[in-house]
Amino acid sequence: MDLATARTHTLRSARAARYCATVAARGLALILLVPVLVYSAALCLIGVGLLALPFELRLLRRLADAERTRLGRWAATPTTPAGPHARNTLMAVLSDPATGRDLRWAPCMAVAGTLLGFTGAALFVFPAAVLVLICLWWLFPADDPIRPLLNVPVDSWGSALYAGVPQLLLSLLLALFGPPLTARLAAASNRRLLAPSPAAVLAERVAALDRTRTGALKAHGDELRRIERDLHDGTQARLVSLAMQLGLAERTLGSDPAAVGPLLTRAREGAEEAMAELRDLLRSVYPPVLADRGLTGALSAVVARCQVPATAHLDEPGPVPAQVEVAVYFAVTEALTNAAKHSHARSASVTLTRADDTLRAEITDDGRGGAAEGHGTGLRGMRRRVEAVDGLLRVQSPPGGPTVITVECPCAS
Repeated sequence: MDLATARTHTLRSARAARYCATVAARGLALILLVPVLVYSAALCLIGVGLLALPFELRLLRRLADAERTRLGRWAATPTTPAGPHARNTLMAVLSDPATGRDLRWAPCMAVAGTLLGFTGAALFVFPAAVLVLICLWWLFPADDPIRPLLNVPVDSWGSALYAGVPQLLLSLLLALFGPPLTARLAAASNRRLLAPSPAAVLAERVAALDRTRTGALKAHGDELRRIERDLHDGTQARLVSLAMQLGLAERTLGSDPAAVGPLLTRAREGAEEAMAELRDLLRSVYPPVLADRGLTGALSAVVARCQVPATAHLDEPGPVPAQVEVAVYFAVTEALTNAAKHSHARSASVTLTRADDTLRAEITDDGRGGAAEGHGTGLRGMRRRVEAVDGLLRVQSPPGGPTVITVECPCAS
């Protein structure tokens, strides 16, 4: 094993040991929480537990969601947080399908999770304990049961090294390969208990598709109404004015030919303005820059035009469906516009990456934060556009900033 491989295994084992320590800590917390839940459930018979049990179940949900979030590294199939309970009443909490999984997970985690967590963490620190025992053999009395190493009496430095070095090597092997194995076993058990059933996943998927379909239809209707309004209030009015100018020029041509020139000039200006409005309208449907320069070129142009200093880290995404390109382009444009107009940001950045069949765009600004969908139509419009292509929009904008908007869209051909 070369140095680079050993370093990789050591870092991996350290991450696994840290995860095992977290599992052990949650297991200890559940050892305290599970009896409290049982006691509160019993008190529900006399009405007292009806007040405490919803709070305790919300605490259990936070512990379970924290574990769901961390399962991505060690479980083959990560789970997503179930989210907080929408209402506080006991029946509303119990009717949540994720509550049953949380209650099934809690006692198992309290026993198996604690044991597996402590085992994985102990295996990682075992070499240090062996090394301390070798170096401090002289502190222990001769008849101390901890003093012999590998059944060899230790009464000198030579016997300590002779007996301790093989045990140290064995403990190093256990420290390198034991914690990752224990972490995978704990994560697989937790995922099996916390992940929704296939039927629940299908039902959630159907509900998500129904919600995104409704959003897509609403977005399509809003877009059609916007186009109709722009054509009616802008382009159509200019074309009517152009027709009137040309009609007036036609009637004036016989009586006063000299007056036709200014009329034709105004008609030409009206025609140019109508064509400019039509070009702007077409750009709002499908920006020509996407067809000319692709998504990375279009986003580079958006970043260059941003009113606040912005940087771009754009990977070439390869072939991407046109509707996904449009959704990501408008999401980035809207996010940078909001950063300049509302958040008073001093800088912003745009990152575009592709992992397998998922296109991911992240827009960050250092503004005042506090962005919420209820404060305006921009974020709602972004979400509708992204969900219309089966994508996901996440907004993290605590008060004081920074604001991070993440767009993830499937882009399989």
